Amino acid sequence: MLYREAGQFKTSYAADQQLLPIRQDRIAFFTLLAVVFVVVPLFVSDYWFTALLIPILIFSLAAIGLNILTGYAGQLSLGSAAFMAVGAFAAYNFVLRLPWLPQVVSFLLAGVCAALVGIAFGLPSVRIKGFYLAVATLAAQFFVVWALQKFPWFTNNSSSGVISAQGVTFFGIAIDTPVRNYLFVLGMVTVLALLAKNMARSNTGRAWMAVRDMDVAAEVIGIPLMRTKLMAFAISSFYCGVAGALYAFCYIGTVEPEAFSLDMSFRVLFMIIVGGMGTIMGGFIGATFFTVLPILLSVVVPGIAGLLHVNFDKASLTYIEFMIFGALIIFFLIVEPHGLARLWQIGKEKLRIWPFPH
Repeated sequence: MLYREAGQFKTSYAADQQLLPIRQDRIAFFTLLAVVFVVVPLFVSDYWFTALLIPILIFSLAAIGLNILTGYAGQLSLGSAAFMAVGAFAAYNFVLRLPWLPQVVSFLLAGVCAALVGIAFGLPSVRIKGFYLAVATLAAQFFVVWALQKFPWFTNNSSSGVISAQGVTFFGIAIDTPVRNYLFVLGMVTVLALLAKNMARSNTGRAWMAVRDMDVAAEVIGIPLMRTKLMAFAISSFYCGVAGALYAFCYIGTVEPEAFSLDMSFRVLFMIIVGGMGTIMGGFIGATFFTVLPILLSVVVPGIAGLLHVNFDKASLTYIEFMIFGALIIFFLIVEPHGLARLWQIGKEKLRIWPFPH
């Protein structure tokens, strides 16, 4: 009853094409913004910021980047962690060697550097696709980590290859507390997510989806395959690069090339598979799922073992948590192979016609 658009008339094309055409969606969206920007910083502890909220936001941004490439453009990639590494170390060098440059600009330029690397490794997509393209992008994962370790200039001649990110400032304000880190990351993620949502609704996004569904037919109707695919690689890598810069400066603080391993690339890929491919919301849902669920399992599994009077060592509990985590992922994929975001969409569709049958 509350989620009906009856009586909401569109009198212009602009009203019909707006981002949130239903009034209830607009109210919910602005309410959510008020909660995350105002209420959460007032009542949430520092632990929640550093252990949950900040990593969820950063990995959501990386998942949105990969979703642009894989979910919207249909180009499978296993090099998202490599592009995050490019962004992290590029931002470090911009801040180190150009200290007069605003750090937000440094983060965006780091994303541009990651976009250039993404274009270079996206060139094989013109000729190959599917698992062959995944293997080609896998080369980026190994090459970037090797280059960061081989050339000490990237790490400012650090003997161990470890860098300590500089302090973040925003218009002269030091981002030196968990609350400020959270608000800074939240602001950047919100702006970039809205840009990605609008981009997916534009001619560029429709071209990506046409290439994803059938590239031969897309080329027949006049969509340039090379430009469309490379644009998807560039924008996806840009988002991953900015996420890597935020990961280094606002979350970890001290990073090394090995931190951006293949495991992280798979983690980001699983986020969009579980969250929902081809949706911006899927990035947020997948990042939340992969961040919160292991923490819950680490609390619940030992509690259940204690109730059953079963003694497990710490290693065994860790393996049990991994098994349950994997089983839950398989369960969700069986229940809804289009991701958890699709369940949200189905729920909204049912609410729009409730109490009538679907």
